Amino acid sequence: MLVGYARTSTVEQEAGLENQQSALLATGCMKVFAEQVSSVAVREQFDLALDFVRDGDVLVATRLDRLARSTSDFLKIIDQLDAKQVGLRILDFGGSEIDTKSATGRMMMTMFAAFAEFERSLLLERQRIGIAKAKAEGKYKGRAPTARAKTVEIIRLKDDGLGASDIAKETGISRASVYRILADAA
Repeated sequence: MLVGYARTSTVEQEAGLENQQSALLATGCMKVFAEQVSSVAVREQFDLALDFVRDGDVLVATRLDRLARSTSDFLKIIDQLDAKQVGLRILDFGGSEIDTKSATGRMMMTMFAAFAEFERSLLLERQRIGIAKAKAEGKYKGRAPTARAKTVEIIRLKDDGLGASDIAKETGISRASVYRILADAA
């Protein structure tokens, strides 16, 4: 059985997630696990996909970066799949498909996982340099403090007798932020 896994990092990438799901279904995946979560966060659907696959199945992803965070993460995933006698197929691997059923495919995936991790490291390094330069020039302010901007409203709602969970729902911020703001205001 072909089992698909699709992932985007943010909810703003809805079209990308839909494209991945369409490609997986067109490939013949009988079941597709999909989620919108950062690769460094807990990936519940990915864990469910790993639990779901059985001996003889093939886990299918559209691209390697949708599946693994790093080379070591990729190798760990391969080991988990191997232990269950499950193959792995990547649909867009430099313009062609590749799978772990062959020794060559496995070697190629491992090498490209290393290249992808290297590329990601370079990107993060360039990003850090750019942010540092922008800060030095006074152009980078960081993310706007959305929760702190609602301090007056949060205190008013607390004075009206609302609890932290209700305040969080009312203001659209996390309960932890509500607690933090109320502690600072005390």
